[in-house]
Amino acid sequence: MTTFLLIPGAGGHPGYWSRLVPELERRGHTAIPVDIPQHDEATGIEDHVEVVLQAAKAPGTPAEPPVVVAQSMGAFIGPLVCARIPVAQLVLLNPMIPSPGETPGQWWGATGSSAARREAGWEGFDVQRDFFHDVPDDLTAMLLEGEDREPSDRSFAEPWPAERWPDVPTVVLAGTDDRIFPIAFQRRVAQERLGLTPYEMPGGHLVALSRPVELADQLEALASGPA
Repeated sequence: MTTFLLIPGAGGHPGYWSRLVPELERRGHTAIPVDIPQHDEATGIEDHVEVVLQAAKAPGTPAEPPVVVAQSMGAFIGPLVCARIPVAQLVLLNPMIPSPGETPGQWWGATGSSAARREAGWEGFDVQRDFFHDVPDDLTAMLLEGEDREPSDRSFAEPWPAERWPDVPTVVLAGTDDRIFPIAFQRRVAQERLGLTPYEMPGGHLVALSRPVELADQLEALASGPA
């Protein structure tokens, strides 16, 4: 069985994984959703990495190297974790793939994301249209009424401190219905920055909430050895 260390995207709320965790556990895996205080201006990227490392070393956690799953902006954290502890694999899920010295705030312009969204027909920004279009309505309402975990200004301003990508097996998993990072954009960025062709699955940006069963299928298959 596999241990999955789950790093959420902007804001760091572990609730993003709330539908995926029971699905993975039902299959006999260990799933560790990490609560990252990315909304707290007093914490920075090194603090966030340390939170993930502590979660990975918590009492009762299986000893075998985990699969690190980093969603969206979590891709700025996941590779740094992989450089500190042994891991079996790094899965970048609808990711913001960083370059050395780049801040998350700079990433959008550097990758041409606005133009890519415009070309895909998703110009502008609407939370419900762009993030929750394929998430169940009752779950969407609960999440939108819940705790505000807006990412801090600091989290967008700190440069990615790594000098190179960690020497770990890395895969990119992209939702073909993502309206924040359209699939053509994800294919291009993954190829330009990592030389990788993404694995693809149906679903939008919040695929762990909209398609937890299908995502668990994909993670199991990737953990067993991607083709």
